[in-house]
Amino acid sequence: MDAKVRLYVDQPLGAGQAVAVGPEQASYLFSVMRLPVGAGVLLFNGRDGEWLARVVDAGKRRGALLCEAQTRPQMLPPDLWLLFAPIRKERTNFIVEKAVELGVARVVPVTTRFTQSERWRQDKQLAHAIEAAEQCGATFVPQVADVQPLTQLLADWPLDRLLFWADEALAGQPSSLTGVVEPGTPSAVLVGPEGGFSDDEKTRLRALPFVRGVSLGPRILRAETAAVAALVLWQAALGDWR
Repeated sequence: MDAKVRLYVDQPLGAGQAVAVGPEQASYLFSVMRLPVGAGVLLFNGRDGEWLARVVDAGKRRGALLCEAQTRPQMLPPDLWLLFAPIRKERTNFIVEKAVELGVARVVPVTTRFTQSERWRQDKQLAHAIEAAEQCGATFVPQVADVQPLTQLLADWPLDRLLFWADEALAGQPSSLTGVVEPGTPSAVLVGPEGGFSDDEKTRLRALPFVRGVSLGPRILRAETAAVAALVLWQAALGDWR
């Protein structure tokens, strides 16, 4: 396969399907990467798997690709959400990137009592998620929600979805989730902000029937490390890593 570029497109993909290229992607493909007519490009849209396409028109502000053959089937992640409090920009970007790589269906930013950064651009983070999917070979881009208060989210929580909370009070206890619930159960993981959860938030989380506190090992982790650890723990016990 001679394709060196992988690109997300929000268009149908299939054998013989033409795919239009707008100004931004045309600039990347034909000015930055300097792809000529006939060059191969790997395309995915989050629905139809990955396809090898060929450049058939390479203009400065537009172009066109033609799908030839599917190179990967569509692969969906487990029904897993990641809830976290936004932190500094580069660390928030890291969390979104790793959520895509590790396989989540939805990224949900929340504000808490000690959230130190409420800056969240949904469009920017969706673009970041798409870029991460392009780079890691994923065929699915998770939904990226807008930021909302944790209290509101918990009040409207779907009762058939378990919420695994990374509880710092459980540090040092066994971390395994094996046997907690059946694999395939709709789930979410929640990690706190850099300042941790307030006493009121902890009390409420412990009282909710759909919340399960979990340990992330013997040490207190930074927020972005905790997000990765929680996702790995869930995937290994209940997800598609088993």
